Amino acid sequence: MTELATRRPSAPAEADWSAAVAVIRELAPAGRVLLICHVNPDGDALGSMLGFALGLRQLGVTRMQATFPGVFDVPEPFAELPGVDLLVPEAEVWADPELVITFDAAAASRLGALADRLSRARGTVVLDHHASNAGFGGVNLVDPQAAATSVVAEELLARLGVPLDAAIAECLYVALATDTGSFKFDMTTPRVHEMAARLIATGLRPGEISRRTFDTRPFEAVKLFAEVLARAELDPAAAAGHGLVSTYVTQDDLARHGQRAYVMDALIDPVRTVAEADVAVLVKQIGEQTWAVSLRSKGAVDVSGVAVALGGGGHRLAAGYTGHGTPAEIVAAVRSLVPDHLLSPS
Repeated sequence: MTELATRRPSAPAEADWSAAVAVIRELAPAGRVLLICHVNPDGDALGSMLGFALGLRQLGVTRMQATFPGVFDVPEPFAELPGVDLLVPEAEVWADPELVITFDAAAASRLGALADRLSRARGTVVLDHHASNAGFGGVNLVDPQAAATSVVAEELLARLGVPLDAAIAECLYVALATDTGSFKFDMTTPRVHEMAARLIATGLRPGEISRRTFDTRPFEAVKLFAEVLARAELDPAAAAGHGLVSTYVTQDDLARHGQRAYVMDALIDPVRTVAEADVAVLVKQIGEQTWAVSLRSKGAVDVSGVAVALGGGGHRLAAGYTGHGTPAEIVAAVRSLVPDHLLSPS
């Protein structure tokens, strides 16, 4: 059993919340405020960041940028989120902000070339919910018990005295829904449903948001999914007999079907449903020999331990890292590490 599996995470202390509120109240009103989420942002990263940005607007903060490292490509399901007007590409980001607030990044490396803004700022606050986050900010609000970073963002907004409105709520709801898999993952606790109820009470239409976020994709994306799933491979003997299923998607696949990179992220969902495998691996090409690797487990394996060992991070049942080589080499590396991160039956 791994250290990550046995460690019991704890929520931020009261002193951490107070420190975060203090630094934001001191630096945000007149300073340049830079909000950063992780590379290749998902719904929780973008939703938490934009929802918090709209809350800062309510407080009168006017000098504010929101961004993420790498190619400036907002995934289509999130392109209509309130607050997208605050997004700027990496090249336009201030070199010397007074305050930096990060969202859903388990390590500074997940901020890419923007990580240097942390050392240049007078104050830094980290909002996250990954157990692998060791705390890289001046103030660290890391709650591994939270189902999404949006849970942490909502709490901090409340402590800043920002009331929820429909725009903030939509961002936080998308973040919460995406990281809980439409409220069906293990982290879907009473706390999650209570937060969802508060957000819906502002006037949201959950059905419309779910269709836009989860249930709409181009026809060519469906054809791409069929092609990638057809090359999936099952190793029932892996993970001490719990099984491992894997597949990969290349840049050529995307180009052939005319699809943007974000569509690759949703491929992990049908892969992880394979009944004969506890562990699912999706290998997504992002460079000539560079791949974004998504790992999922149904409970027999702590995939965050596997990801950390390979330079990444995440949660016990959902994690990832950046791999190099061929898809076969990457899957082999994961397969070799899985036996070291088996979880004891509960």
